[in-house]
Amino acid sequence: KTHRTVYIVFFSLLLDLLAFTMILPLLPSLLEHYRVNDQNGLYTSLSNSVKYFREMVGAPERYTSVLFGGALGSMFSFLQFIVSPIAGGLSDYYGRKPILLLSLFGIMSSYGVWAISRNFGLFVLARFIGGLSKGNISLSMAIITDVSNKQNRGKGMALVGIAFSLGFILGPMIGAVFSRFSDKTSDSWFISPALFAMCLGGLDILFCLICLKETLPAEKRAKTVINSVSQALELISIKSLFQFDAVKNLSKSDLQSLKQLGFIYFIYLFLYSGLEFTVTFLMFHKFGFNSIDQAKMFLTTGVVMALLQGGVVRRIKAEKMKQAAVFGLALIIPSFIIVGLSRNVFWLYVGMVLFAICKFQTVN
Repeated sequence: KTHRTVYIVFFSLLLDLLAFTMILPLLPSLLEHYRVNDQNGLYTSLSNSVKYFREMVGAPERYTSVLFGGALGSMFSFLQFIVSPIAGGLSDYYGRKPILLLSLFGIMSSYGVWAISRNFGLFVLARFIGGLSKGNISLSMAIITDVSNKQNRGKGMALVGIAFSLGFILGPMIGAVFSRFSDKTSDSWFISPALFAMCLGGLDILFCLICLKETLPAEKRAKTVINSVSQALELISIKSLFQFDAVKNLSKSDLQSLKQLGFIYFIYLFLYSGLEFTVTFLMFHKFGFNSIDQAKMFLTTGVVMALLQGGVVRRIKAEKMKQAAVFGLALIIPSFIIVGLSRNVFWLYVGMVLFAICKFQTVN
């Protein structure tokens, strides 16, 4: 039987992902807004710094926002990479709930800074705070592990996958609705979606504060915070990470298999995330998609992911799992080619649907 806490984590993640994905269809317009209106600020300064690279690849000046979008996505993910093991180490000593609440408070604060970001510098600060606070994902996984056994842990992780799918279905639609009724000529058109995201963050804090119980008993916690965090820092070391030094009590053959799988998964995520974050700019610049059009695309891919997660992937037999993973990896090739070469919306949708299929064929 699935533990009640798993459903609490599911709802908490859903609230977080709704707020997080709201910005996706807004980001191209938002960066274009700063390009036009932040003439004497950070955007212009950085534009001059990347001018050589932009001219080297032959990109028009208006595509500078694409470079900035990619840089912001990389910064956010890098900060999440740094903070996740540290948050996990702190939670091993202080408990899951207080560190989770601290992370959620940081996330809510980042949306508050976004709401007042009249210039690009403040917007970058908002993303910086958000990235540093994004330890809630790894903490949610730890909480599910605390309350699950080998028999029902898979169901808990499946609910996490469903939360991600629903977030990517509903969040962009919410952002697009705000965009549609916003006056883009106003300097503060983004305040409403930012405040709504902040309210979702506040609701998430309140929900966890009331409903979530501590899942790591005092007797199972780390003895000292220094040892706990130092062990977590091993996960930040690239060398230790690829050697899986933090994984103990494995046979030599199992460890070697784990290293190979980890490297393959790294390459997959390296390729996948590159398109995942920049495709909104492709839709905006190449196909002229507005926020509603982009939200429809996210809706389509999100529905495909949800259907696969809930109706197909969970039914794959263990002996067929490797074949399914290889098939998913192989789908990346035609999906990238079709998206890159698409000249009309139909082929863009075909490529993105293949892109969505390869996601859930591989993560399982």
